[in-house]
Amino acid sequence: MHLLNLGILAHVDAGKTSLTERLLHSAGVIDEIGSVDAGSTTTDTLALERQRGITIKSAVVSFPLDGVTVNLIDTPGHPDFIAEVERVLGVLDGAVLVVSAVEGVQAQTRLLMRTLRRLHIPTLVFVNKIDRRGAHDDAVLRQMAGRLAVPLVPMGRAAALGTRAARFVPGLGAAALDALADRDDDLLAAYLDGGVSDARLHAALATQTRRGLVHPVYFGSAVTGAGVPELIGGVERLLPAAGGDPDGPLSATVFKVERGPAGEKVAYARIFSGTLRVRARIPLGDGREAGRTAEGRKVGQPADGGREGRETGGRKEGRVTVLSVFERGAAGRRESAGAGRIVKVWGLGGIRVGDALGEPGRAYEPHFAPPTLETVVVPGPGTDRRSLHLALTQLAEQDPLIGVRHDELRKETSVSLYGEVQKEVIQATLADEYGLHVTFREATALCIERPAGTGHAVEFDEKDPNPFLATVGLRIDPAPPGSGVVFRLEVELGSMPYAFFKAVEDTVRETLGQGLYGWQVTDCTVTMTHSGYSPRQSHAHQGFDKSMSSTGYDFRGVTPLVLIEALRRAGSRVHEPMHRFRLEAPADTLGVLLPVLTRLGAVPETTGTHGPACVLEGSVPAARVHELEQRLPGLTRGEGELETAFDHYAPVTRGTVPGRPRTDRNPLHRKEYLLNVMRRAGDRPRN
Repeated sequence: MHLLNLGILAHVDAGKTSLTERLLHSAGVIDEIGSVDAGSTTTDTLALERQRGITIKSAVVSFPLDGVTVNLIDTPGHPDFIAEVERVLGVLDGAVLVVSAVEGVQAQTRLLMRTLRRLHIPTLVFVNKIDRRGAHDDAVLRQMAGRLAVPLVPMGRAAALGTRAARFVPGLGAAALDALADRDDDLLAAYLDGGVSDARLHAALATQTRRGLVHPVYFGSAVTGAGVPELIGGVERLLPAAGGDPDGPLSATVFKVERGPAGEKVAYARIFSGTLRVRARIPLGDGREAGRTAEGRKVGQPADGGREGRETGGRKEGRVTVLSVFERGAAGRRESAGAGRIVKVWGLGGIRVGDALGEPGRAYEPHFAPPTLETVVVPGPGTDRRSLHLALTQLAEQDPLIGVRHDELRKETSVSLYGEVQKEVIQATLADEYGLHVTFREATALCIERPAGTGHAVEFDEKDPNPFLATVGLRIDPAPPGSGVVFRLEVELGSMPYAFFKAVEDTVRETLGQGLYGWQVTDCTVTMTHSGYSPRQSHAHQGFDKSMSSTGYDFRGVTPLVLIEALRRAGSRVHEPMHRFRLEAPADTLGVLLPVLTRLGAVPETTGTHGPACVLEGSVPAARVHELEQRLPGLTRGEGELETAFDHYAPVTRGTVPGRPRTDRNPLHRKEYLLNVMRRAGDRPRN
C-alpha cells in the first residue's frame, strides 16, 4: 500500500480542522465528527486549542483509502503560528489548501499558495462552506485566479449555494481543457485535431497536478460532507505517493519536538530514505546547515551546539528507545519504520527541530519571514525567574523561532513573536502547563543590521595589545539582501589546524548576533584574511603547556574583537521590518484614513476602487500593524478589511535609531570584554 504525507493548510477559520474531521469520519477512523466549537476534534489535542477553537500545533493522524495510507498533518491557520506550518512543508508529498466560499481569498491564503508553488508541492484546492449564507462559487474562482495568479482546474460546480442542500456536481468543463492544454502541446494538438477523450484528459490532469503545474478545485462543505468524496478521490488519483528506498542509507528530518508525560523529548520525523530501528544508534546532524559549504567546512558538518549525545566524527549520536508510526487515527509502537513514514521517536535527548537523522538530506530552509516583534517577559508575583527561564527554553525546543534571549545584567528574558495572539498563547501555556504567571511589556520591532561598507581588522599573535595566542584577520563586506552570512577564507586551509578555522567561523556567526546597535547582523560576507598560531609547546619531562601554545580558546577569544572592529570600520545601518498591506474601506472614509496611515509611518503606494470601496496598497512598519488593526474599525464604521504580511526590511529613517541591550561580553568595549572573558575563564590576559 502506498503512503502519502498530506498537509491541510488554510487561513484561520476557513474550516481546515473541520475538513480533517470529515476526512477521518469518511475513512472510518472516527465514529463521530468532532466540533471545533465544542473542543472535541481529533487533532486539536491541547487544552488551549480546545478552549480557543484554533489550531496552535501541527498534529498528525493517519487513515486508509483505497490503496493509499494517508498521513494527514493538520496545521495552524492563524498567521501568528506560521512557523509551525513552515516546519511541516518540508515533509509533505502533497497538500490541500482550504478556501472559504464566504470570505474568499485571504492574506494567509496567498502566502501559503506562493510557498507551495515555490516548493513545487502538488496542491488541491477545496472551497469550503458552500452551505453557508453568502457563499459564492464563480466569484471565488475569479478571485482565486486573480489574487492567487495560479492555473486552476475546476473539477465541477456547486449547486444550491448557501443552503443545507448545497452540493458538488462533478465534471470537467471547457475551463479545465484550456488550463491543461496551455501546458501540454500534444493535448492541444489532439484537441485541435478533433477532440480529447476523457481518459486522456484525466491522465493529463494527473500528470500536471503531480508536477505542481495546475491545481484542481473542488467545492463542498466539511459540515455536511458535500464534495468530500470527490476530494478524497482527487487525493487518491492526483497526488503522488511518498518516495524513498527503505534499503538505502537512513535519512530523516525532524519537523516537530514535544515533551512527553515524564518530561522526555519526543521527536516527529519524516523518513526520506532507509529504515529506522529501535535500539539503533544514529548520527544526529543539524539539518539547517546541510548543504551549506564554505572553505574549511565539510558539507553537512554541524557547528558545535553543546548538545547531549556521543560524538561521532564531528556529529552527535543518539539511541532510539521507542518508535511509533501512525495508523488508523493513532500512533502504534513498531520495531522499525521505512522510507516514506512519519514517525515518533523517543530516546534522542539532544534532538532539535530541523535536525537530520542519519545522513543529512534536504537542507532545512526558512520558507516564511522570521518573527518581527520582540517582547520582555515579566514574571508575576511569586514566579521564580529560573523556573521561567527553564519553561521558556522548553517552549523554544518546540518552536525555535521564539528565540529566548536572556539579559544577565538586567535579569530580563525576552522572546520573539509573530503577533499578539502568539503572546497570549505563550502566557496561557506558561500558566496552565508550568504554573507560572507572567505579563509582557509592549512588543517592539525586531530589527536587523546590515554593513554600510567594507571594514577590515587584524590582531597578531604575541603582539600587544592582543592577549591571545592567535592571529586573526577579518574583512566584512555587504552582500545582497536575503543572502545571510557567508564565511570565506583568503588564507591556506593547511596553514593551521582545522579546529582553529572552525572556532573562528563558529565565533563569527555567534558574534554577528549582536552588531553595533545590538541587532543581528546579516546579509554580509566575512573573509578571513590572516591566520596564525603558536604551535604545541612542552617543557622537558612535562606535558603540554597551554600558556605557550594556541588553543581553540584563543581563537574564540580574539575573533569577536577583530570582527566588531571590522564592523565598526565598515559601519552598520539598522533596518526595521516592513509589512505589505492591502486595505479595503468605504471610499468616503479615505480622508480620515490617510492622515492616520501617515502618522503610523505607512506609505500607500497604489489607490484603486472596487465598487463603492477604495483599495489602498503599500507598506507599514511591523511595529505599527497592531495599532492599525485596532484603529481601523472606528475609522471605517467597522467595514474596513486589512491584510498584512511581512515584505522586507527598510533602513530606519525616522526618529532615533533603535538599539537593543547587549547580552554578550560586549566586544565593543575592549577592556570590559577582556575582563568578562578572563573572569569567566578564571585566567588573566597573557602578555
